[in-house]
Amino acid sequence: MTYAQETRRRRTFAIISHPDAGKTTLTEKLLLFSGAIQIAGSVKARKASRHATSDWMEIEKQRGISVASSVMQMAYRDHVINLLDTPGHKDFSEDTYRVLTAVDSALMVIDAANGVEAQTRRLIEVCRQRDTPIITFVNKMDREVREPLDLLDEVERELGMPCVPMTWPVGQGKSFGGIINLRTQAMTVFEAGSERRPQDFETIPLSESAALRARFGSAFDDALESMELAVGASPAWSHEAFLAGRQTPVFFGSGVNNFGVMEVLDALVDLAPPPRPRVSTLIVNRQPQEKTVNPEDAGFAGVVFKVQANMDANHRDRIAFVRVASGKYTPGMKMKVQRTAKELRPTSVVTFMSQRREAVQEAYAGDIIGFTTHGGVQLGDTITDGANLQFTGLPFFAPEMFMTVVLKNPLRAKQLQQGLAQLGEEGAIQVFKPDAGGNMLLGAIGQLQFEVVQHRLKTEYDCDVRLEGCQYTGARWITADDPADLRAFTDAYPMRMAHDAADTLAYLCTSPYDVRLAQERFPKIQFHPLREHAGLALQGSPS
Repeated sequence: MTYAQETRRRRTFAIISHPDAGKTTLTEKLLLFSGAIQIAGSVKARKASRHATSDWMEIEKQRGISVASSVMQMAYRDHVINLLDTPGHKDFSEDTYRVLTAVDSALMVIDAANGVEAQTRRLIEVCRQRDTPIITFVNKMDREVREPLDLLDEVERELGMPCVPMTWPVGQGKSFGGIINLRTQAMTVFEAGSERRPQDFETIPLSESAALRARFGSAFDDALESMELAVGASPAWSHEAFLAGRQTPVFFGSGVNNFGVMEVLDALVDLAPPPRPRVSTLIVNRQPQEKTVNPEDAGFAGVVFKVQANMDANHRDRIAFVRVASGKYTPGMKMKVQRTAKELRPTSVVTFMSQRREAVQEAYAGDIIGFTTHGGVQLGDTITDGANLQFTGLPFFAPEMFMTVVLKNPLRAKQLQQGLAQLGEEGAIQVFKPDAGGNMLLGAIGQLQFEVVQHRLKTEYDCDVRLEGCQYTGARWITADDPADLRAFTDAYPMRMAHDAADTLAYLCTSPYDVRLAQERFPKIQFHPLREHAGLALQGSPS
């Protein structure tokens, strides 16, 4: 097959939702139906020996939540599907934000009882900024839930784009009878049970309406009526509008019962886009020029969107997750990290089949591959087989909470340093080293991030730490056009200066007024609430 044929077979998408909407369960079922796993891990039975296949970290198993994005690859209908399961918890939204830069579409899971929830709104916003096509799955129809028309109305309002129903529920809760597939004009009959396969569900054509009415009574007639209303209120399905992020196809079902999942899997193949071109910066004669990198281009290029330390506790390894943007990866090929211009020699390159890792023989645009490294690779790094390209757009947000790290045993200082360096590079937490000396500071978006890092320092680095409150409530990365202006600023606020894991200079503040006052005193300093990777391309309206 040519590069173009291989890339057209790829589908790379993220599953996004509010916690407890059933995202990880749906991930399991998609893997199960594609044949990637033989038995789906019970997400409910956390105390049992089986856990969700996509949750590998110890703390995830204890708490029953996803706190790190996980990557899985599966083959289905002659397509290669790369699935990224993201953390639903708001405290880990940064990890999710970065993952969304690596996908071509998103599958949004909505709890039919709760509708669109707070965390889903935040993730939708990210998708909207990137015009990411969204497929919607309304889950838990076997529970007592809201009316499907109400749910569609809410999704439209929150998404800011029209919904086009692809399947429609007949009844709900105890009287949930199944779903009508608008494309095939047939009803699939619901039966509870987590071991069922798609072929086990009975399908009846809508043309046999008398039989359906006799079996499901008024629920069938009510469903037809509300379905007609929904179809009448929705625009005609437009694949172009969906790809542009201006329409979302909606499916109904019950993930835990394997019901309605097959339709979603088919939609990912039939509707979701293959890998798309990506904009990069090409350095020519030391001058940056914009260049579009096409998936079918022969030169290998990829971007590191996630770094995970200690995925295998026995080997103390670090895996850089790379989204391939163009070309083909083959074992042993020469690669270069553009930020440092150093050659990259990973000890192994793997793809992820659920919890199994397999050595990569080849990978194309759209695929996610893991480079096992011992340092030298950071979030946002561009890796190529030679071309001086640089992809941008991997964001870090200024932390909203800070804690001071106090080591309980001073003899473990070296381990603490190593642990914080690796967790900082991974993006699990933001680590700031005050220029004036003193204890290291941790910056986070949410409280749970601190707990996870404390837990990981203890279990992975044998470092017992105490986290104490400190006076800082925020940070801004700072730049200036003239180095003299920057020096004047750092001399004026020596106790407020710190460097982060990427060695980027930041100003620590104790209240929002600090930034305003500092800005008035030093108008030539730019304060950035957002920075892109590796200290490069600082941006965001100064504030």
